[in-house]
Amino acid sequence: MPDAQILVVDDEPDILSLLVYHLSREGYRVSTAVNGESALKSAITDRPDAIVLDLMLPGMDGYEVLSRLRRDERVASLPVILLTARREEEERVRGFEVGADDYITKPFSAKELTLRLEALLRRAKADPVSAGRRLVVGPVALDRDAHRAFVSNQEVDLTPLEYRLLAILLERRGRAQSRSHLLESVWGPRSKLESRTVDMHIARIRAKLGDEADRLETVRGIGYRFRASDR
Repeated sequence: MPDAQILVVDDEPDILSLLVYHLSREGYRVSTAVNGESALKSAITDRPDAIVLDLMLPGMDGYEVLSRLRRDERVASLPVILLTARREEEERVRGFEVGADDYITKPFSAKELTLRLEALLRRAKADPVSAGRRLVVGPVALDRDAHRAFVSNQEVDLTPLEYRLLAILLERRGRAQSRSHLLESVWGPRSKLESRTVDMHIARIRAKLGDEADRLETVRGIGYRFRASDR
Protein backbone atom coordinates (compact mmCIF):
# COMPACT_ATOMS: atom_id res chain seq x y z
CA MET A 1 0.00 0.00 0.00
CA PRO A 2 2.21 2.85 -1.31
CA ASP A 3 2.55 6.14 0.53
CA ALA A 4 1.59 4.68 3.91
CA GLN A 5 3.75 5.87 6.79
CA ILE A 6 5.62 3.16 8.67
CA LEU A 7 7.42 3.60 12.00
CA VAL A 8 10.37 1.20 12.29
CA VAL A 9 11.73 0.62 15.80
CA ASP A 10 15.08 -1.21 16.15
CA ASP A 11 18.29 -0.44 18.00
CA GLU A 12 20.55 -2.33 15.53
CA PRO A 13 21.81 0.21 12.94
CA ASP A 14 22.34 -2.36 10.18
CA ILE A 15 18.84 -3.82 10.47
CA LEU A 16 17.29 -0.38 10.81
CA SER A 17 19.05 0.81 7.65
CA LEU A 18 18.01 -2.34 5.78
CA LEU A 19 14.37 -1.93 6.76
CA VAL A 20 14.33 1.74 5.82
CA TYR A 21 15.93 0.97 2.46
CA HIS A 22 13.52 -1.79 1.47
CA LEU A 23 10.37 -0.09 2.72
CA SER A 24 11.31 3.21 1.10
CA ARG A 25 11.99 1.40 -2.17
CA GLU A 26 8.46 -0.03 -2.01
CA GLY A 27 7.02 3.47 -1.75
CA TYR A 28 6.45 3.74 1.99
CA ARG A 29 7.25 6.83 4.01
CA VAL A 30 9.47 5.61 6.85
CA SER A 31 10.28 7.11 10.25
CA THR A 32 12.54 5.46 12.81
CA ALA A 33 13.12 5.08 16.54
CA VAL A 34 15.90 3.26 18.40
CA ASN A 35 14.33 2.80 21.84
CA GLY A 36 10.98 2.39 23.48
CA GLU A 37 10.53 5.93 24.74
CA SER A 38 11.17 7.52 21.35
CA ALA A 39 8.94 4.90 19.70
CA LEU A 40 5.99 5.80 21.93
CA LYS A 41 6.55 9.51 21.40
CA SER A 42 6.74 9.09 17.63
CA ALA A 43 3.66 6.86 17.51
CA ILE A 44 1.56 9.38 19.43
CA THR A 45 2.90 12.45 17.62
CA ASP A 46 3.04 11.16 14.04
CA ARG A 47 0.27 8.51 14.06
CA PRO A 48 1.91 6.18 11.48
CA ASP A 49 -0.20 3.73 9.48
CA ALA A 50 1.71 0.78 10.98
CA ILE A 51 4.66 -0.02 13.24
CA VAL A 52 7.45 -2.57 12.81
CA LEU A 53 8.65 -3.12 16.37
CA ASP A 54 11.73 -5.03 17.51
CA LEU A 55 11.34 -6.86 20.81
CA MET A 56 14.91 -6.60 22.10
CA LEU A 57 15.19 -2.88 22.75
CA PRO A 58 17.39 -1.24 25.38
CA GLY A 59 15.57 -0.24 28.55
CA MET A 60 11.89 -0.65 27.69
CA ASP A 61 11.50 -3.81 25.58
CA GLY A 62 9.08 -4.27 22.71
CA TYR A 63 6.50 -6.05 24.85
CA GLU A 64 6.24 -3.06 27.16
CA VAL A 65 6.11 -0.63 24.23
CA LEU A 66 3.28 -2.62 22.67
CA SER A 67 1.44 -2.89 25.97
CA ARG A 68 1.59 0.88 26.45
CA LEU A 69 0.40 1.48 22.89
CA ARG A 70 -2.62 -0.76 23.44
CA ARG A 71 -3.52 1.07 26.66
CA ASP A 72 -3.47 4.50 25.00
CA GLU A 73 -6.73 5.13 23.14
CA ARG A 74 -4.98 7.58 20.80
CA VAL A 75 -2.87 4.81 19.27
CA ALA A 76 -4.47 1.59 20.54
CA SER A 77 -5.63 0.48 17.09
CA LEU A 78 -2.35 1.04 15.23
CA PRO A 79 -1.27 -2.17 13.41
CA VAL A 80 1.97 -3.59 14.85
CA ILE A 81 4.35 -6.23 13.48
CA LEU A 82 6.79 -7.60 16.04
CA LEU A 83 10.33 -8.35 14.90
CA THR A 84 12.58 -10.67 16.91
CA ALA A 85 15.36 -13.25 16.79
CA ARG A 86 13.39 -15.54 19.12
CA ARG A 87 11.65 -18.43 17.40
CA GLU A 88 9.87 -20.14 20.32
CA GLU A 89 6.10 -20.37 19.93
CA GLU A 90 5.69 -19.16 23.51
CA GLU A 91 7.27 -15.87 22.48
CA ARG A 92 4.89 -15.49 19.54
CA VAL A 93 1.91 -16.30 21.73
CA ARG A 94 3.05 -13.75 24.31
CA GLY A 95 3.36 -11.13 21.57
CA PHE A 96 -0.17 -11.81 20.36
CA GLU A 97 -1.47 -11.75 23.92
CA VAL A 98 -0.04 -8.26 24.39
CA GLY A 99 -1.71 -7.14 21.16
CA ALA A 100 0.59 -7.75 18.18
CA ASP A 101 -1.02 -8.07 14.75
CA ASP A 102 1.79 -10.14 13.23
CA TYR A 103 5.20 -11.57 14.13
CA ILE A 104 8.36 -12.04 12.06
CA THR A 105 11.55 -13.76 13.17
CA LYS A 106 15.10 -12.81 12.21
CA PRO A 107 16.71 -13.42 9.82
CA PHE A 108 13.82 -12.39 7.64
CA SER A 109 13.17 -11.84 3.97
CA ALA A 110 12.56 -8.23 3.02
CA LYS A 111 9.97 -9.49 0.54
CA GLU A 112 8.15 -11.42 3.27
CA LEU A 113 8.09 -8.37 5.52
CA THR A 114 6.70 -6.26 2.67
CA LEU A 115 3.98 -8.80 1.91
CA ARG A 116 2.99 -9.13 5.56
CA LEU A 117 2.92 -5.36 5.93
CA GLU A 118 0.76 -4.98 2.83
CA ALA A 119 -1.67 -7.60 4.15
CA LEU A 120 -1.78 -5.91 7.55
CA LEU A 121 -2.51 -2.51 6.03
CA ARG A 122 -5.25 -3.98 3.83
CA ARG A 123 -6.87 -5.60 6.87
CA ALA A 124 -6.64 -2.37 8.84
CA LYS A 125 -8.24 -0.42 6.00
CA ALA A 126 -11.04 -2.95 5.61
CA ASP A 127 -11.55 -3.47 9.34
CA PRO A 128 -15.23 -3.02 10.20
CA VAL A 129 -14.09 -1.05 13.27
CA SER A 130 -13.86 1.95 10.93
CA ALA A 131 -17.45 1.54 9.79
CA GLY A 132 -18.87 3.53 12.70
CA ARG A 133 -21.63 1.01 13.49
CA ARG A 134 -22.69 -1.12 16.43
CA LEU A 135 -22.79 -4.88 16.09
CA VAL A 136 -25.32 -6.34 18.52
CA VAL A 137 -26.12 -10.00 19.16
CA GLY A 138 -28.39 -10.42 22.17
CA PRO A 139 -26.77 -8.69 25.15
CA VAL A 140 -23.34 -8.69 23.49
CA ALA A 141 -22.44 -5.52 21.56
CA LEU A 142 -19.42 -4.11 19.78
CA ASP A 143 -19.05 -0.39 19.17
CA ARG A 144 -17.01 -0.52 15.98
CA ASP A 145 -16.34 3.20 15.94
CA ALA A 146 -14.95 3.33 19.48
CA HIS A 147 -13.45 -0.20 19.37
CA ARG A 148 -15.27 -1.15 22.60
CA ALA A 149 -17.18 -4.25 23.70
CA PHE A 150 -20.16 -4.54 26.03
CA VAL A 151 -22.11 -7.32 27.72
CA SER A 152 -25.50 -6.28 29.11
CA ASN A 153 -24.39 -2.63 28.74
CA GLN A 154 -21.29 -3.24 30.88
CA GLU A 155 -17.98 -2.61 29.10
CA VAL A 156 -15.67 -5.61 28.68
CA ASP A 157 -11.90 -5.14 28.41
CA LEU A 158 -10.75 -7.05 25.32
CA THR A 159 -7.31 -7.07 23.74
CA PRO A 160 -7.19 -6.02 20.04
CA LEU A 161 -6.91 -9.66 18.98
CA GLU A 162 -9.78 -10.75 21.22
CA TYR A 163 -11.87 -7.92 19.81
CA ARG A 164 -11.22 -8.96 16.19
CA LEU A 165 -11.89 -12.60 16.97
CA LEU A 166 -15.18 -11.81 18.69
CA ALA A 167 -16.16 -9.43 15.88
CA ILE A 168 -15.72 -12.17 13.27
CA LEU A 169 -17.79 -14.61 15.31
CA LEU A 170 -20.54 -12.04 15.84
CA GLU A 171 -20.61 -11.06 12.17
CA ARG A 172 -20.95 -14.74 11.22
CA ARG A 173 -23.23 -15.62 14.11
CA GLY A 174 -25.01 -18.92 13.83
CA ARG A 175 -22.38 -20.33 11.46
CA ALA A 176 -19.55 -22.62 12.48
CA GLN A 177 -16.07 -21.15 11.95
CA SER A 178 -13.11 -23.48 11.68
CA ARG A 179 -9.99 -22.83 13.71
CA SER A 180 -7.93 -22.51 10.52
CA HIS A 181 -10.36 -19.94 9.13
CA LEU A 182 -10.24 -17.93 12.35
CA LEU A 183 -6.44 -18.08 12.36
CA GLU A 184 -6.31 -16.78 8.80
CA SER A 185 -8.93 -14.09 9.40
CA VAL A 186 -7.42 -12.73 12.61
CA TRP A 187 -3.70 -13.46 12.38
CA GLY A 188 -3.32 -13.46 8.61
CA PRO A 189 -2.93 -16.10 5.87
CA ARG A 190 0.79 -16.60 6.53
CA SER A 191 0.44 -17.25 10.24
CA LYS A 192 2.41 -20.25 11.52
CA LEU A 193 0.59 -20.44 14.82
CA GLU A 194 -1.09 -23.64 15.92
CA SER A 195 -4.86 -23.97 16.33
CA ARG A 196 -4.52 -24.06 20.11
CA THR A 197 -3.78 -20.32 19.91
CA VAL A 198 -7.41 -19.84 18.86
CA ASP A 199 -8.57 -22.09 21.71
CA MET A 200 -6.60 -20.03 24.21
CA HIS A 201 -8.12 -16.75 23.01
CA ILE A 202 -11.63 -18.24 22.90
CA ALA A 203 -11.24 -19.34 26.53
CA ARG A 204 -10.27 -15.81 27.54
CA ILE A 205 -13.17 -14.27 25.62
CA ARG A 206 -15.57 -16.67 27.31
CA ALA A 207 -14.24 -15.69 30.71
CA LYS A 208 -14.85 -12.03 29.88
CA LEU A 209 -18.36 -12.66 28.53
CA GLY A 210 -19.41 -13.86 31.99
CA ASP A 211 -23.02 -15.05 32.04
CA GLU A 212 -23.13 -14.94 28.23
CA ALA A 213 -20.12 -17.24 27.79
CA ASP A 214 -22.27 -20.17 26.66
CA ARG A 215 -23.24 -18.23 23.53
CA LEU A 216 -19.73 -18.93 22.24
CA GLU A 217 -20.20 -22.58 21.38
CA THR A 218 -17.61 -25.23 20.53
CA VAL A 219 -18.41 -27.13 17.33
CA ARG A 220 -16.75 -30.48 17.83
CA GLY A 221 -14.18 -31.32 15.18
CA ILE A 222 -14.54 -27.93 13.48
CA GLY A 223 -14.13 -24.86 15.64
CA TYR A 224 -16.53 -22.33 17.14
CA ARG A 225 -19.90 -20.67 16.59
CA PHE A 226 -21.54 -17.69 18.24
CA ARG A 227 -25.15 -18.55 19.02
CA ALA A 228 -27.46 -15.75 17.97
CA SER A 229 -30.68 -16.76 19.74
CA ASP A 230 -31.56 -17.49 23.34
CA ARG A 231 -32.15 -21.10 24.28
